[in-house]
Amino acid sequence: MRSTGDCCFDPEAGLLSLAEVRQRLEAAAARLARPAVEIVPLASARGRILAEPVVSPRDVPAFDNVAVDGWAFAGASLAREGPSRLSILPGRAAAGHPFPGSVPAGHAVEALTGAPMPAGCDTVAMWEECRVEDGTVVVPARFRAGANRRRAGEDVRAGATVLVPGTRLAPQHLGLAAELGLDRLPVHRPLSVALVSSGDELLEPGTPFAPGRVYDANRTILSALLAGLPCRVADHGILPDEAGRVRNWLLAAAGEHEVVLSSAGASKGAADHLTTTVAREGALDFWQIALKPGRPFAVGRLGRAVYVGLPGNPVAATVCFLLLARPFLLALAGAALHWPRPLPLPAAFAFAKRPGRTELLRARLVADASGRLLVERIAREGSGILTSLVEGEGLALIEAEKTRVEPGEPVGWLSFAELGCL
Repeated sequence: MRSTGDCCFDPEAGLLSLAEVRQRLEAAAARLARPAVEIVPLASARGRILAEPVVSPRDVPAFDNVAVDGWAFAGASLAREGPSRLSILPGRAAAGHPFPGSVPAGHAVEALTGAPMPAGCDTVAMWEECRVEDGTVVVPARFRAGANRRRAGEDVRAGATVLVPGTRLAPQHLGLAAELGLDRLPVHRPLSVALVSSGDELLEPGTPFAPGRVYDANRTILSALLAGLPCRVADHGILPDEAGRVRNWLLAAAGEHEVVLSSAGASKGAADHLTTTVAREGALDFWQIALKPGRPFAVGRLGRAVYVGLPGNPVAATVCFLLLARPFLLALAGAALHWPRPLPLPAAFAFAKRPGRTELLRARLVADASGRLLVERIAREGSGILTSLVEGEGLALIEAEKTRVEPGEPVGWLSFAELGCL
């Protein structure tokens, strides 16, 4: 990372686009080491980052098996024309209880879903497709040989890599591991994050209100967002606008944690000591982004810790975290880096903006008379208006080159679920 002396904070250098900032974050994440590996039980692995490939030790299914409840037989026993009559053998095949013998040609045996396919059989007809007459089962004409047979290995082949490192483990991944017989997985240790807010104007919620002060909402929002990530978060409260105390805290936090995450103090005002301290004591990339809301954003190194500085306005801090810091932190934690993917949906509003700046409008989904989903803009949208996030269900992304949106035109819809905000 560069020192602040040659970074893109220089207003003469212009603003960085959202794409440029993401490219720089990708490069930074690729250079940094991932946390150490630990082995955890499946019950503790949800949301963690897989550290090593998972290779299947066996075929899944491990044997040919029955896909429906019905009658199992050899497909070669089917008549070329008209219904087929097959003699019923006593006994049955059930899950966990294979049929003990072999089924000769011209015969059928009762078979239940999940049972190993009886020897001599390769086809199953559902009970409701057939009828039983005088000790025979009548299979309808033109029945397809091989129907309702699950083949060994049709899901997973032995030796196949089924989960790759960097996967953030969801319930379906854990279920697949369990199906392979695994009861624990290698994952990266949670990222250690120090969280702080900055500013003499801030008050802790629950304390008496004072004129000229505001309650700190940012730490509450960021703590809740970090709780959904593979992180261990230490909340360090509010830092005053005192250069010496900021320096001492930063150096101590960087010595104890892998990431230092702050909100406010990330601009170029006289009281913004966080970024100037990181630049002086370590290395800083300080970017002004062509993004609304969320213009100032900082990333740097202080000792072995990564520093991430967010804007002070609550909405701007939240948007910058969701779009930039959250994917970056997941990558630092060992995950593959994925940026939020907007879904194009028609706008239910008209909007005009200047070119060259990506704008994110707080929005929600509404349905028109035909049931088609439209993106509706939340009217109040200042960077300090938190109620706009409460009223919204996501963000409408208006690309930098767009200057006008007309009703019915597609905009990029980012639901709060896609952004990890639920």
